[in-house]
Amino acid sequence: MTSTTVPARSAARKPTNSRGGGEGRGAGAWFLVLPALLPILVLSVGPLLYGIALAFTDSQSGRTTSTRWVGLLNFQDLLHDGLFWDSFRIGLLWAVGVTVPQFLLALGLALLLNQQLRLRWLARALAIIPWAMPEVVVGIMWRLVYQPDAGILNETARTLGLGGGHDWLTGLATALPAVIVVGIWAGMPQTTVALLAGLQNTPVELHEAAAIDGAGAWRRFRTVTWPALKPVALAITALNFIWNFNSFALVYVLTNGGPGGRTRLPMLFAYEEAFRYGQFGYAAAMGCVMVAVIAVCLAFFLVGRLREGDDK
Repeated sequence: MTSTTVPARSAARKPTNSRGGGEGRGAGAWFLVLPALLPILVLSVGPLLYGIALAFTDSQSGRTTSTRWVGLLNFQDLLHDGLFWDSFRIGLLWAVGVTVPQFLLALGLALLLNQQLRLRWLARALAIIPWAMPEVVVGIMWRLVYQPDAGILNETARTLGLGGGHDWLTGLATALPAVIVVGIWAGMPQTTVALLAGLQNTPVELHEAAAIDGAGAWRRFRTVTWPALKPVALAITALNFIWNFNSFALVYVLTNGGPGGRTRLPMLFAYEEAFRYGQFGYAAAMGCVMVAVIAVCLAFFLVGRLREGDDK
């Protein structure tokens, strides 16, 4: 009787011990995650929630009266604000105009840097220099390039007999294209690095087999390289579109939204409403609209990725 009851008691104790150990491990895991989670909650989630709440108020700078809850009034004003929708259109033109050429040029550069070239390590190091430069420094440098009297671009045009003295950043027709060129140049390195990493993960045996079968360079790219590179390309393109749509510092240093609002991106417009005119609630409503647009873009991207995963 004794020999049969003792194992039963010990077996009954085992689930209790395992549950206690699981709870301890769970608490320990949360304790380890907490140092990384706290800055996200304090610096990202908290301000985001505060900004959303602020969008439903009439908060302004320098007011002596208390802030009042106005509901959807700020969003109703946005619907009839032509300047905001102009900035939104310019923001989309900027994001697409930078993201698409940036990807195509970075893809070509990544394919080149993936070849067995002499001094390839040096070329790779030089290719990421713009990535290491702060956006403010990039903006100041390109302002000197576009400078109408002694800028490199105009001096080169004079040397080639193409004229000169044009102020690229203040011309109504040239300001946005000039800023887009800077955005492409500044954002190419991270796209190139991501695509180069995807190329290096493509099995060499597949290229060799396709070459043996008589496939040319374009066919090998279309049937071997691109299918392996497609997930990386879609991910980096989606991220680039979001980053470019949210651009602020680069355009602010280059043109400050001018001339005549031709380069006033949504972020710049919201900044002016908040810190130049003191309309904090109205600017927060603009931020909510931009967050919603980005969320929709991310949703389309994630749905596409899930469908690709189901097809596989």
